[in-house]
Amino acid sequence: MKLTRRTLTLGMAATPVALSSTARATDYFSLDEVNHQLFPEATVFEDASFSLSKDQKKTVSKKARVRVRSAKMTLFNAIDADKLLGFVVIDEVYGKHEFITYAIALTPDYAVNQIEIMRYLETYGDEIRNPAWRAQFNGKRAGDVLAVKKDIANISGATLSCVHITEGVKRVLTTMELAHES
Repeated sequence: MKLTRRTLTLGMAATPVALSSTARATDYFSLDEVNHQLFPEATVFEDASFSLSKDQKKTVSKKARVRVRSAKMTLFNAIDADKLLGFVVIDEVYGKHEFITYAIALTPDYAVNQIEIMRYLETYGDEIRNPAWRAQFNGKRAGDVLAVKKDIANISGATLSCVHITEGVKRVLTTMELAHES
């Protein structure tokens, strides 16, 4: 199914949380809440954060074709009974004027399982919180195109948020792939 603004809007009607057409600076999830939202069966979230070297930043930037703003990767291993369920990565990107903080649940083999918006400070463009729009990332990997208007639909009125979240996901996946290779 090709996502359009109409299908995204229709999908929003079924969402239990009402989404307005104009966002207000809002915190949707704390760190603990988002971890449990993404991996409800996990009993432990182990901090596995790391920093990229200067050379690694350049490599990620070149492979992802996205500027790497920060060397720090905020990462948690989601664990249940000594079994790694996956990873939670907390990241930030610019919307138009403000940062968007989001979390990505990754499978143990680094595919996107789910994305949640944790904090949205822009005054508009919060349509990226729509589950149908975020679901487009599910199953994506570092080698996928991951570009708005190619394999990720744009939302009119939230173009920069769409583009920057998409770029952020591509950067995170590329970073995780690089970290796995090291």
